[in-house]
Amino acid sequence: MTSFLRSDRSRPVAIWLFIVAAMVFAMVVVGGATRLTDSGLSITEWQPIMGALPPLSEQAWRESFELYKQIPQFQLVNPDMTLEGYKEIFWWEWAHRLLGRTVGAVYAIPLIVFLIRRDIPRRLIWRCAAMLGLGGLQGLVGWWMVSSGLSERVSVAPERLMTHLGLALALFVLLIWTALDAWNGSPRVEERSPWRGWALAFLGAVFFQSLLGALVAGNDAGFVYNDWPLMNGRFFPGDYGGAGLWGTLAHSQAAVQFNHRIFAYALLLAAVVLVVLARRDRLLVGQGKSLATAVAAVVFLQAALGVWTLMAAVPISLGVLHQAGAAVLLAVATAFAWRVRRP
Repeated sequence: MTSFLRSDRSRPVAIWLFIVAAMVFAMVVVGGATRLTDSGLSITEWQPIMGALPPLSEQAWRESFELYKQIPQFQLVNPDMTLEGYKEIFWWEWAHRLLGRTVGAVYAIPLIVFLIRRDIPRRLIWRCAAMLGLGGLQGLVGWWMVSSGLSERVSVAPERLMTHLGLALALFVLLIWTALDAWNGSPRVEERSPWRGWALAFLGAVFFQSLLGALVAGNDAGFVYNDWPLMNGRFFPGDYGGAGLWGTLAHSQAAVQFNHRIFAYALLLAAVVLVVLARRDRLLVGQGKSLATAVAAVVFLQAALGVWTLMAAVPISLGVLHQAGAAVLLAVATAFAWRVRRP
């Protein structure tokens, strides 16, 4: 009978989820490089099964290149691109898609095994199933994003890029939180800490700032207003407004960069308050204080990296590093929000 009883914790399940979280982090990094190298539209078809194989002959390469030649990005941006140049951008997008397929397999296959073996704590089964669905949805949203740049645009729609990155980061947060639950089991004492709400609010703010950053990336807004702390010598950019409210918030280069800057300042202030209050709180001990300090440190490093990236006009290396920093900050904020829920 004992073989059919579920434990409240499972270290193998936790390790599996941490591994998948690390792979999602890699996807975010590769996705950032794919965007910064303008490689995301190089593969103009969505073939979930057959697309796992790259072109295997010179003729197949030429056929793939001919498909790329039919979209506005080639016609208006890269009309002089050669086949060799096409191969360079193809490999970035292909690697991004292959990594996505690999993440799906590394998640789905062990999930089935763990379910059969009854290794997953009962309270986490629904969450694991939800993350499987979220991963599948991410693949659909990825193609929805790419399709926006195949007919009337030379790049993907910024709001679709934001949705794609947002889903990846949401999955990343859920994987880390669930892995921590699987590693540690249920809290031994249920106690509502006053930090619970504040830590979750801060985590939500970090996630929102990441979405604002995706709009900056989607609009190539990091290539304008490359001075700091002002924007072309002004605090508030004169061309902030766009075509209507949505056109301003999602498509105005000045607006998306200004919003990202202002919210970064707010996060910096919140991080200072967070760490000061945490260090003074006698009820918050051990890992709680350490994680609060880590959160503040990563916020400051990410802000400094953001300024450096902007003033350097977004070289690929710094752009990728800044996107990776956002994921690191989310991970630390997630760990802090999880930790303060336990006395």
